[in-house]
Amino acid sequence: MLNELISNELISNELSESTLLPLSSLSKIAIHPLREKLYNELHNRPFQSIASPAQLTHIAIQHQGKLKQQEHEFISLLCNRFQVSSPAESMPCFYQDFGLFSLRWERHLEYSTYTFIHQAPLTDQPFIKNAIDYVPSNWFDKMPGQVIAAVHLVIESEDIDKAITHKVEQFFDNMSLIASAPVNSQAKVWSSFKLHEDGFGRFLIYQQDLSTAQLGRLVQQLLQLDTYRLMATLGLPLAQEINSELNQLDIQLQQVTTYIALGTDKTDRELLTQVSKIAAKVEDYRSQSTYRFSATNAYYDVALQRMDELKEEEIPGYMTLQEFLMRRITPAVKTCQTAANHLEDISRRVTRASDLLRTRVDMVLQEQNQILLKSMNHRVHVQMRLQQTVEGLSVAAISYYGMQLFETMLTSLPTLGIKYNHELVSGFAVPIVIVCVFVGTRLVHKRLMKGLQ
Repeated sequence: MLNELISNELISNELSESTLLPLSSLSKIAIHPLREKLYNELHNRPFQSIASPAQLTHIAIQHQGKLKQQEHEFISLLCNRFQVSSPAESMPCFYQDFGLFSLRWERHLEYSTYTFIHQAPLTDQPFIKNAIDYVPSNWFDKMPGQVIAAVHLVIESEDIDKAITHKVEQFFDNMSLIASAPVNSQAKVWSSFKLHEDGFGRFLIYQQDLSTAQLGRLVQQLLQLDTYRLMATLGLPLAQEINSELNQLDIQLQQVTTYIALGTDKTDRELLTQVSKIAAKVEDYRSQSTYRFSATNAYYDVALQRMDELKEEEIPGYMTLQEFLMRRITPAVKTCQTAANHLEDISRRVTRASDLLRTRVDMVLQEQNQILLKSMNHRVHVQMRLQQTVEGLSVAAISYYGMQLFETMLTSLPTLGIKYNHELVSGFAVPIVIVCVFVGTRLVHKRLMKGLQ
């Protein structure tokens, strides 16, 4: 019993020592090459802490996965101008304080975002002077890419209940507003989701008692939501264009299947040519739209997630951001999904029509092959009859020459002292020579046929 207790204690000590590995022991174990990158991915693009009051300008530039070198040179130009360190070329996210403004830059798969932050009280009414006004204009004009989203955002710290009575419509050029109370009513957000005279959209936030981290998270959610809802609807014009073309292809394909089912004066070659043209157009549309429609679904899913994260509550008299965006974005996304499904449906039907035509062509080819085989069999039969005729003539010819040789041999016998009746011997030799020649030719014929088999 004592020995068992001692052994159990030793085992438990060994296990405890083995579980408490020193940090240096990891250096002796093979480390996955992506381990550190995967750890850092969780902390990539963190929420920016923002103090109130503040003004922000957010611009999303579409680069379609290109312009990486140009973007790095563009940002480095600003950093060199203010004599600050430039970001590494491989960095996907960059933040730098330039004094009157801060810049937060993020590069995504097909677009990049530039967020300019000016943290100071307003000197005038909202949206009169914005964060981008503190950025050197001659640098901003050299921004590479195409603008897909641009919005001004103003943050003010005021009594939430008092802020409701403000005439915020005047800050949005008296446009219809959408508003809600996110973060469990600790803030109030207004927007028109329309472009104003300066080409920017607008967000106005009144907040109370939000920490800098909460406010930064709210701002990022709103800016991302505005960007993602535009990227999600980017495939709508393409879907509308493709839908009209797909309707025409649908009619053409229906005509082809009707021709196949009922049979017309059109040849299979003409039908195959028409189906091939439809298939080529379908593949062309698929190459144009597959990525765009897949991206639309992805952006839509992220936009829905951002809406849920806002935790909105309704402000009487206004639609919430989620209600407004869902009514506008969802039909656009459904249109893209319908176009993608229609495209796949036509592609499958084209494949089936091609299979049916190939089956018809194969049947025609089989019938032609059967006719050809019958013709070949007839020719072989005729050839065999001709060969038998030739063989009969060849037996007669060989027998004739054989008798000539035999006659020559007989003429030499008297010189040897042999007497015989020439006519009698010659007469009896004729059938013997013919039989020998016939048997010989048949043996040769059978040997050759056996070799062919």
